Amino acid sequence: MDPEPISAQDAAARLRRRPVTVRKWRERYKARIVGREQRRDYFDWHDLATIDGCIARGEPVPATPEERDQLRANLRQRWQNAAA
Repeated sequence: MDPEPISAQDAAARLRRRPVTVRKWRERYKARIVGREQRRDYFDWHDLATIDGCIARGEPVPATPEERDQLRANLRQRWQNAAA
């Protein structure tokens, strides 16, 4: 799945979190940065949504963006199998 660039402010609005929380995820969970324009970092929306989902479910957040990619792939496969 291709990264979907999003600013911390826009991601925070979509996730109903504060922008500072999203920016902290960069340090705490090594959230994937896909670009930088002027002084604004752009995160991968899918990575941030995965982090938020893990937190909401009370699950440990995988340590790297690659592990979160794998988690998303596993969940997607599970949903597809359940629908079949």
